[in-house]
Amino acid sequence: MLSKNLKIFRKRKGLTQENVAEALNVVRQTVSKWEKGISVPDADMLIRLAEVLDVSVSELIGSDVTDEKNEDMIAVELARVVDQLASRNHRSKKILKCVLIFLVILFLFLVFLGVINFAAI
Repeated sequence: MLSKNLKIFRKRKGLTQENVAEALNVVRQTVSKWEKGISVPDADMLIRLAEVLDVSVSELIGSDVTDEKNEDMIAVELARVVDQLASRNHRSKKILKCVLIFLVILFLFLVFLGVINFAAI
């Protein structure tokens, strides 16, 4: 969870891996390894890292933090899908209405033909 949370908090703060590395006096590759879960910072470095990111250590190593950008993207995508479904539903109703009108006209035409044939007898 540290690796995922570190990346999310870093991005929320608008920092690059290089920025974080400079603030902690480590190389960028070290921050990259932490974010990939290849290695973890020691306790002292973890405290400094939390300070740089303006979060508590427990937030940094705690449960998964949701990425607000992903939630926003999901909300936008969900709204788009709802709009598409509403559009399809509207089109389906129009098609059904046209088919019903055609069937009524066809029925009336057949009744008319039946009446003409019956009257001719």
